[in-house]
Amino acid sequence: QVQLVESGGGLVQPGGSLRLSCAASGIIFPNNGMEWYRQAPEKERELVASISSSGWYRNYRDSVKGRFTISRDNARNTVYLQMNSLKPEDTAVYYCSTTKIGNRYWGQGTQVTVSS
Repeated sequence: QVQLVESGGGLVQPGGSLRLSCAASGIIFPNNGMEWYRQAPEKERELVASISSSGWYRNYRDSVKGRFTISRDNARNTVYLQMNSLKPEDTAVYYCSTTKIGNRYWGQGTQVTVSS
Protein backbone atom coordinates (compact mmCIF):
# COMPACT_ATOMS: atom_id res chain seq x y z
CA GLN A 1 0.00 0.00 0.00
CA VAL A 2 1.48 3.31 -1.11
CA GLN A 3 1.47 6.04 1.53
CA LEU A 4 2.71 9.60 1.15
CA VAL A 5 2.71 11.80 4.24
CA GLU A 6 3.44 15.51 3.92
CA SER A 7 4.48 17.85 6.70
CA GLY A 8 5.98 21.28 7.18
CA GLY A 9 3.22 23.61 6.04
CA GLY A 10 2.07 26.63 7.97
CA LEU A 11 1.54 30.37 8.02
CA VAL A 12 4.46 32.52 6.91
CA GLN A 13 4.90 36.18 6.04
CA PRO A 14 5.75 37.26 2.50
CA GLY A 15 9.46 36.81 1.90
CA GLY A 16 9.66 33.99 4.40
CA SER A 17 10.66 30.36 3.98
CA LEU A 18 9.23 26.92 4.63
CA ARG A 19 10.49 23.40 4.02
CA LEU A 20 7.97 20.73 3.16
CA SER A 21 8.72 17.05 3.66
CA CYS A 22 7.04 13.98 2.22
CA ALA A 23 7.72 10.54 3.68
CA ALA A 24 6.94 7.67 1.32
CA SER A 25 6.22 4.01 1.97
CA GLY A 26 4.90 1.12 -0.10
CA ILE A 27 7.21 1.91 -3.02
CA ILE A 28 10.83 1.21 -3.86
CA PHE A 29 11.64 4.84 -3.27
CA PRO A 30 14.99 5.03 -5.12
CA ASN A 31 13.19 3.80 -8.25
CA ASN A 32 10.50 6.49 -8.24
CA GLY A 33 10.41 9.98 -9.59
CA MET A 34 8.60 12.31 -7.17
CA GLU A 35 6.56 15.46 -7.66
CA TRP A 36 5.12 18.32 -5.66
CA TYR A 37 1.80 19.78 -6.75
CA ARG A 38 -0.30 22.56 -5.28
CA GLN A 39 -3.91 23.61 -5.40
CA ALA A 40 -5.17 27.04 -4.49
CA PRO A 41 -8.85 27.71 -3.69
CA GLU A 42 -11.02 27.55 -6.80
CA LYS A 43 -8.04 26.72 -8.99
CA GLU A 44 -6.86 23.52 -10.62
CA ARG A 45 -4.06 21.46 -9.15
CA GLU A 46 -0.74 22.36 -10.76
CA LEU A 47 2.69 20.77 -10.90
CA VAL A 48 5.24 22.76 -8.91
CA ALA A 49 8.41 20.68 -9.11
CA SER A 50 9.62 17.21 -10.01
CA ILE A 51 12.74 15.18 -9.33
CA SER A 52 14.01 12.04 -11.00
CA SER A 53 14.64 8.82 -9.10
CA SER A 54 18.37 9.54 -8.91
CA GLY A 55 17.88 13.18 -8.07
CA TRP A 56 19.93 14.30 -11.05
CA TYR A 57 17.03 15.83 -12.99
CA ARG A 58 14.79 18.49 -11.51
CA ASN A 59 12.12 20.62 -13.11
CA TYR A 60 10.14 23.61 -11.84
CA ARG A 61 7.21 25.66 -12.98
CA ASP A 62 8.32 29.08 -14.12
CA SER A 63 6.70 30.97 -11.25
CA VAL A 64 8.84 29.20 -8.62
CA LYS A 65 12.17 28.95 -10.42
CA GLY A 66 14.96 30.44 -8.35
CA ARG A 67 12.84 30.37 -5.18
CA PHE A 68 11.94 26.69 -4.65
CA THR A 69 14.27 23.70 -4.52
CA ILE A 70 13.19 20.08 -4.68
CA SER A 71 15.48 17.43 -3.22
CA ARG A 72 15.33 13.87 -1.99
CA ASP A 73 17.00 11.58 0.52
CA ASN A 74 16.75 8.02 -0.76
CA ALA A 75 18.05 6.63 2.53
CA ARG A 76 15.12 8.22 4.36
CA ASN A 77 12.48 7.66 1.64
CA THR A 78 11.74 11.37 1.80
CA VAL A 79 11.37 14.17 -0.71
CA TYR A 80 11.61 17.84 0.26
CA LEU A 81 10.51 21.18 -1.11
CA GLN A 82 12.48 24.15 0.16
CA MET A 83 10.47 27.30 -0.47
CA ASN A 84 12.15 30.69 -0.13
CA SER A 85 11.00 34.23 -0.89
CA LEU A 86 7.41 33.13 -0.51
CA LYS A 87 4.67 35.24 -2.06
CA PRO A 88 0.95 35.44 -1.29
CA GLU A 89 0.26 33.72 -4.61
CA ASP A 90 2.11 30.63 -3.30
CA THR A 91 -0.75 30.07 -0.86
CA ALA A 92 -2.20 26.63 -1.54
CA VAL A 93 -2.45 23.08 -0.33
CA TYR A 94 0.74 21.30 -1.36
CA TYR A 95 0.66 17.63 -2.32
CA CYS A 96 3.37 15.08 -2.76
CA SER A 97 2.79 12.58 -5.57
CA THR A 98 4.27 9.62 -7.39
CA THR A 99 3.20 6.80 -9.66
CA LYS A 100 3.40 3.03 -9.30
CA ILE A 101 2.38 0.56 -11.99
CA GLY A 102 0.58 3.31 -13.87
CA ASN A 103 -1.42 4.55 -10.88
CA ARG A 104 -0.89 7.99 -9.42
CA TYR A 105 -0.80 8.36 -5.66
CA TRP A 106 -1.27 11.48 -3.54
CA GLY A 107 -0.58 12.50 0.00
CA GLN A 108 -3.20 14.19 2.15
CA GLY A 109 -1.69 17.61 1.51
CA THR A 110 -0.24 20.32 3.72
CA GLN A 111 -1.54 23.89 3.84
CA VAL A 112 0.84 26.74 3.06
CA THR A 113 -0.47 30.24 3.73
CA VAL A 114 1.60 33.30 2.87
CA SER A 115 0.14 36.39 4.47
CA SER A 116 1.11 39.40 6.52
